[in-house]
Amino acid sequence: MTHAPVLLREALEALSIEPGALIVDATFGGGGYTRAMLEAGARVIAFDRDPDAIARGAALEAQFPDRLTLIAARFGEIGAFVNEQLTGVVFDLGVSSFQLDQAERGFSFQADAALDMRMEKQGLSAADAVNRLSEPALAELIYRYGEDDDSRRIARAIVQARAAKPITRTLAFAKIVEDAVGGRKGARTHPATKTFQALRMLVNDELGEIARGLSAAEAKLKPGGRLVVVSFHSLEDRMVKLFLTERADARGRGSRHAPDVAPERAPSFRLDRRRATAPSDEEVAANPRARSASLRWAVRTDAPAWGDLEPPGLAPKAEAEWRKLD
Repeated sequence: MTHAPVLLREALEALSIEPGALIVDATFGGGGYTRAMLEAGARVIAFDRDPDAIARGAALEAQFPDRLTLIAARFGEIGAFVNEQLTGVVFDLGVSSFQLDQAERGFSFQADAALDMRMEKQGLSAADAVNRLSEPALAELIYRYGEDDDSRRIARAIVQARAAKPITRTLAFAKIVEDAVGGRKGARTHPATKTFQALRMLVNDELGEIARGLSAAEAKLKPGGRLVVVSFHSLEDRMVKLFLTERADARGRGSRHAPDVAPERAPSFRLDRRRATAPSDEEVAANPRARSASLRWAVRTDAPAWGDLEPPGLAPKAEAEWRKLD
């Protein structure tokens, strides 16, 4: 099993690492970013909520005992574990190649496995969501988190299927979704891809974690520190873009016929590049999973942090029902 860190060269350029820099790798995963930063002379504190990722990192930690610290925790908890001001924070969001490739984790429908998707291997699973959320909640979830226009049809099929017997396996669930939409002629991805994404995001509170992680990074970065975020779908990228755009330009803009509105707060970030960076054609050819990746970065100013970012609350009914199950 191999792991190819996406947009690695671009991320390192954005971080602008100097020897002795203290950087948080918020999503250790396969350790590709961490290794590259260590080789550039940085000290690294690496977080991951997946116990398998922490176990994989033991050899790298032994290789760099004075410069690498692994922490088994969510990246939204950076503030609870890091006492120093940081030179950089890098996020490689979403599910890792290791999680996708390990069939028993239930993140993918490439092989049959339990419908799990829990990054921390504890708590409620995707099977709990599929079998216990109401039909309206499932439809909302798949529409908002999966951005799938067939969400109502899929939710109806799920509820009908689970009435006969519980849905517990990845391949059986993918078939239910595929049958519900009748296949999608010419589509690049399987019809169940968006539904699997929606479930994974709910089970792991991914958007809530992004909000907490970005807020923690803002609080811990020193002036001149770099925030680098690689995202893999539009919901993630939209959150990152809005966070950085808002906090890098606090000025409200009036019409072109009216004067600019005075800023309410001093910008906590500076955007040296406003557009996202996409992977090269060569990288996508070598690693197809890089296809949807998007990198954004910003520089911390000396202004006070704005405070906690509120999660978007895109699927309030599904989120509320899920909290009641937990």
